[in-house]
Parts: sequence; C-alpha cells; structure tokens
Amino acid sequence: MCGRFTVAQTVEDLVTLWSPAIVAREISLPNYNIRPTDTIPILVDTATQLSGIQGSPNAISTSTTRRLEAARWSLIPSFAADKKLPYPTFNARSETITTKRSFRDSVVNKRCLIPADGYYEWLTEPDLSKRPFYIRSADGETMAFAGLYSWWADPTQDRHDSARWVLSATILTMQAPKNLAHIHERSPVILPSHAWDTWLNPHVRGDVSLVDRIVASAQAAAQHTTHYEVAPLRGTGPELIQPL
Repeated sequence: MCGRFTVAQTVEDLVTLWSPAIVAREISLPNYNIRPTDTIPILVDTATQLSGIQGSPNAISTSTTRRLEAARWSLIPSFAADKKLPYPTFNARSETITTKRSFRDSVVNKRCLIPADGYYEWLTEPDLSKRPFYIRSADGETMAFAGLYSWWADPTQDRHDSARWVLSATILTMQAPKNLAHIHERSPVILPSHAWDTWLNPHVRGDVSLVDRIVASAQAAAQHTTHYEVAPLRGTGPELIQPL
C-alpha cells in the first residue's frame, strides 16, 4: 500500500517535467509527509473537441489538453452520498479496479499520474511495533504513480455553484517486488515514462488488458528503487527523509 508519500519538487519543477497547458493554483509544494485526504497534484489529459477542421465547419477532431490539477487524495465515487466514506479509497488494488464499483468507471477514461519523490512504508516487527522506511527511485528521479480520479458533486451545496464539485484521486497498488516485499506486501504502481501517455490518454478505453500492461511495465520501475529506515514521521519538512 501507499499511505504517505513525498513531493520534493516545486510546482514549477512539475511544469518543466510535464508541460501542462493548465496549472491549478491550489497546489502547495513541496511536502514531505502527504497524508490521505490532503490536497495533491495530479496530471490528467482531458478530451477537447475542435470543430471547423481542414476548412469544413462540420468536421470535428478530438484532441487532448494536459492539466496539472489539485485533487483530494482519497477518491470519492460519483455515486457517494457523502465525502466521508465507510472504507478507505486512497489506494486501489490494481487487480480489482475494473470490477470494484468505487473505481471501475474511472478506469475507463479518468486516469491520472501522481508525482512523487518517494513514499513511506512501515515494517511490522514480531512484537507488532512498526519501523518506517523511505522508498525512492535509485537514480533520484521523480516518480509517477498510476492513479484514477473522479469528480463528485456535493449534494449539500447549491447545484448551480461550481464549488460543489470535488476532484479526488487514488493511487494504484500492486504486489510488491522481491526487493520490497520484506517491508510490505503491496507497493504503488510506478509507471516508467514510456507508459505515461498511454495511461493518461482519455481516448484509450481502460480495461483489464490496459491495467495488466501498465502493472507489468511498473514491475521494473519498482525494482529500480532504494530504501532505508527513517525516524517516526512528524511534521512535513525534508528532515523526514534523512536516513537513521
């Protein structure tokens, strides 16, 4: 699973990396202790219809717009009656997202990337005590977690108020590779750069085959990580990722 992660980059760094056409103003970075329900940056490609192509006023071409958005980390399904759900949705098991009601609609065309410089995982000792470890890319590069997003309309707000719409997201997880399985059995799906565009493309219909392909591509990225023990997490500063 992935219950805490870090984004050491600034918004400007992420813009340089991904060149989005639109950047949300609500993103505040860096943050070395991101928790479920916190606001996180997500990268999405949204469909855009363009008319009047090639001199014909009736011609329509579908393009995409890349956006860096601010989202609540814990997906709220569109059918939810309340923001507070009786079950956690900050992670989504890749093996079941195409069938689980909370996530299956988002798989089709609401997929995103979630930037991270690393994440924390806790090793449970025989006495049930927990030791935190920090896991990051071995080359120090920014990682991109595969995610899903959803728009939820708050039923308590005026239906004409645009502020009633809440954007939320979840991080996909998979079985941990051998180099991380001794810490925890699950790990986030870390996508290599060659898989980014396919995962983001809203014109590619998401299904079991697509999920299987991106999980397979993520196995190598997960093995190309390093980890070390850190002190218990307190605060949000860079001292949290210092090794013991």
